[in-house]
Amino acid sequence: MTEFIRRRAANAKNDILSGLTVALALVPEAVAFAFVAGVDPLVGLYAAFMIGLITSIFGGRPGMISGATGALAVVMVALVAEGNAMGEPSEQLGLYYLFATVILMGIIQMLAGVFKLGKFVRLIPHPVMMGFVNGLAIVIFLSQLGMFPRLVPEEISFWSEMGTWFSELFTSLSTNVEFWIMFGLILLTMAIMFGLPKLTKKLPEALIAILVVSGIVIFGNLDVATVGSFIRDGGGAGLKGGLPSFQLDIFNKVPFTFETLKFIGPYALILAAIGLIESLMTLNLIDELTETRGNTNRECLAQGGANIITGLFGGMGGCAMIGQSIINIKGGGRGRLSGIVAAVMLLVFIVFAAPLIEQVPIAALVGVMFMVVIGTFAWSSFRIMNKIPRADLFVLFLVSGLTVVFDLAIAVIAGVIVSALVFSWENAKRIRARKRMKDDGTKVYEIWGPLFFGSITAFNEKFDVNNDPENVEIDFVESRVSDHSALEAIFNLVEKYEAAGKKITLKHLSEDCKVLLYKASPKFRSVIEEAVDDPRYHLAANPEDFPKPLSEYKL
Repeated sequence: MTEFIRRRAANAKNDILSGLTVALALVPEAVAFAFVAGVDPLVGLYAAFMIGLITSIFGGRPGMISGATGALAVVMVALVAEGNAMGEPSEQLGLYYLFATVILMGIIQMLAGVFKLGKFVRLIPHPVMMGFVNGLAIVIFLSQLGMFPRLVPEEISFWSEMGTWFSELFTSLSTNVEFWIMFGLILLTMAIMFGLPKLTKKLPEALIAILVVSGIVIFGNLDVATVGSFIRDGGGAGLKGGLPSFQLDIFNKVPFTFETLKFIGPYALILAAIGLIESLMTLNLIDELTETRGNTNRECLAQGGANIITGLFGGMGGCAMIGQSIINIKGGGRGRLSGIVAAVMLLVFIVFAAPLIEQVPIAALVGVMFMVVIGTFAWSSFRIMNKIPRADLFVLFLVSGLTVVFDLAIAVIAGVIVSALVFSWENAKRIRARKRMKDDGTKVYEIWGPLFFGSITAFNEKFDVNNDPENVEIDFVESRVSDHSALEAIFNLVEKYEAAGKKITLKHLSEDCKVLLYKASPKFRSVIEEAVDDPRYHLAANPEDFPKPLSEYKL
């Protein structure tokens, strides 16, 4: 017991300090995403607290930070707007439909964990992962640009009034003092985060940078954007709030009917998919950074349970946050304590320390996120451009672009599909047939390569049924029959040879393939040769898959 506590407490200082840094970084992110979704800032802050706390305790990846995210917020915009249109503006029906959708989203995610669907994240190829981190780094960078003072009036369009747009930009850059002060504070934040680890690694560079820059702004009485001004400019009343409360109005304002399910169902499914994909890919990334292994199915269950509770207590839902997760890992946070501290401190800020947190300059937090962008982007992708297949390079750029233009779910699904098609195409070209004649006049086809739906056309072209001799032998010792299309191709080939009055023998088929062919037609008992005299075949077969003799299987 003592050893257990000692190991858990060994990294406590780093976890606590890193968690405090993450809590500060969570505030503007949660508020900004709440504004994107069209709901009150406290709805985003409560989501960040509840999801962060629950997933830190029960999730499958210690050190990973979850909360309200932009990837989900952009989907919620239409949901809230449509929900508000169903009633009077004062009713805020969109908000309650959002809570109901988040609850359904959580149920779907928990079902994914129950059915162990998290393991399918292993099917995501490395180029897709690199495209994901690059695209997400670009998205984080672009989201931080919105924190800068507007340099060009919103009514001036870049495309239709390009000359006026550039004129306004140059004028603003030469006269906008607020912009240059913010720019200087961002550079100072980044310089502290870059230089402090070179002096000592005992201090959390992100937290020190935020404290130093905040001190300069507060004691120097600088007129720059702060967390408080950011919330008020967005239409919020401030950061101050109480504890989240159970939302009974969900059951009063949202009718439990098929029409409601038809409305919120598609949104819940999309949100669940985006949330799980982003969470599981972030989990994989943290696994690589820490050289440890997370539990994907446990994370699905935790994310789902967190979203159900968040919806019931007035939060907007969420998933893993790659930016804050990397801040935590870089700050030394490795255990569950770091995420717990981040969530609890966020609630402390909301309830007790709102006036202090509202004084933190946005520039300090933007500087931290810019360093996250630099750390997130896979710079090695430029180095390997000429060293990887063109198809993989295309997938990398495709996923990066789609992540920026659309969302993570579309990007990853598209990347996996393209990678799978490329893999199938390349393997389809590898089917070969070596032909030779035996002394007794039997023609032997030795098949090489995978036989599956993509290669059956090339497979069929290898045979000359009409001109082959009376006895034909097809040897599959160097081939693997992979799917139903391949079985159908073998079945049709046997039919053609028998229709031509010729004897065909199949050798070295795998045990599972033979069982399926026997089930398809009893005549295969006379076509397939059971006697095996090639030692390579014995090594390839797994006797545990077929513990009984083939004759005992029910056909």
